[in-house]
Amino acid sequence: MKKAVLLSGGVDSICLTYGIKPEIAYTIDYGQTVAEREIYVSNYICKKLNIKHIVIKVNCKHLGSGSLANSISENISPSKEWWPFRNQLLITLASMQSVKDSVKEIYLASVKSDDFHKDGTSNFYTLMNNLLFYQEGEIKVVCPTLDYFSHELVERYDVPKELITMAHSCHISNLACGKCSGCIKQLKVRYELDID
Repeated sequence: MKKAVLLSGGVDSICLTYGIKPEIAYTIDYGQTVAEREIYVSNYICKKLNIKHIVIKVNCKHLGSGSLANSISENISPSKEWWPFRNQLLITLASMQSVKDSVKEIYLASVKSDDFHKDGTSNFYTLMNNLLFYQEGEIKVVCPTLDYFSHELVERYDVPKELITMAHSCHISNLACGKCSGCIKQLKVRYELDID
């Protein structure tokens, strides 16, 4: 069964991509401020792993909020980087491309620390999987990383440190700011794994 992974160039999606080595990786430029760096890192990872890399571009920046859109967070936002229905959007766009690529399974990486977002929970992925599988194409959504923290994924999939140091998790800049929640998460992972 042909698999694809959503690859953002962050630690979690790099680990999942390395662990399952799918036929295709999708990186989605949906208008996020850091799209350029996410695409660069994802392309690098795909070349290293000999995986086909497809960039999907749909500019939804005017619909975004928070640090990923370089705008003020909505009042219902659970965090500064929250973008309304982002994971649902990414899964939908990847699914549209998957039909063209004859992909039957789309893999995503959400970890334990993402569960304060409703779209980072097991319930969300079950609902999305049921909805997609119901429709034409019968595509499955798979998120095998929900029971792990980021540093545990690195260990689980035995990901080379070189790939982890390439990861880009910054929410506000194509050069890591070192201050946003994405950068802090990456620094924490590197500390936990003793990576300089």
